[in-house]
Amino acid sequence: MFAFLKRRQVTFALVLWFALFLLVSYLVLGRNRKSETIAASQPSSKTSRTTISPLAHTPSLDSDNDGLPDAAELQSFMDRQNFRQWFTLIAEGQFYHLSDQWNAEQRDCAGLVRFAWREALRRHDRVWFQKMGPGYSPVAPDVGRYTLEQGPLGEKLFRTGFGAYKDGDVASGAFSDFADARTLKNFNVKFISRDRHNAEPGDLLFFYQPWVQKFPYHVMIFLGSAKLSNEQASDWVVYHTGASPTDEGTVKKVELSVLDHHPNRRWRPLESNSNFLGFYRLKILD
Repeated sequence: MFAFLKRRQVTFALVLWFALFLLVSYLVLGRNRKSETIAASQPSSKTSRTTISPLAHTPSLDSDNDGLPDAAELQSFMDRQNFRQWFTLIAEGQFYHLSDQWNAEQRDCAGLVRFAWREALRRHDRVWFQKMGPGYSPVAPDVGRYTLEQGPLGEKLFRTGFGAYKDGDVASGAFSDFADARTLKNFNVKFISRDRHNAEPGDLLFFYQPWVQKFPYHVMIFLGSAKLSNEQASDWVVYHTGASPTDEGTVKKVELSVLDHHPNRRWRPLESNSNFLGFYRLKILD
């Protein structure tokens, strides 16, 4: 009798221990599943850093209130330098051979800036070189931040009005694929100086002649050193003379030191010339 009771006590203890084991296992398993669910719904910071593009940040952010989204500005030194190399190469190239890719109806002073700007942001592969025509060779890596087609503004690179950037600006017409010299000067560049020693390759020179009612602004591109010739000067500029109903105009390349003695004083890039507004830098480079 005593042995029977002892066996029942041992059996009961085993059953109780097994029940406790199942209960603890159930609670632990439930806690682990909950942790896995939370982790799945909240990706790690490591995953976020490796899968989210820099252009995926808030598109309306305009930290310097210059009218351009930060996502459109070239914020690394190398990107800015590479853009300058391509921008000046393409602009200078039009002096030697007008590219078929430059719309003949947009060949004027501002049109040269727009064309070189747009093409500088493209992917410069073999197809691009074939389309551009003779005289081009790689001068720098492509801009790494974005290509024209993938950028936050697409082809509408040029701001057309005052104010900080905000969501919906592109759709509302605050940006356009076209900008005349006045629009470039007022909304897309920042004044640097009237002293040429502060200019960098790719900066723009503006002239203003208020008596010319239709097109009072004129713009040139500062090249610095030439890329497509062995000329030693380091103060080259390139510009389109502008088109008229009777004259399609032409692209000219000249040294600032030569323009200093232009027969018409209003075209002299001197601080003493009130028609010379100075050197300006593209906002995407500032």
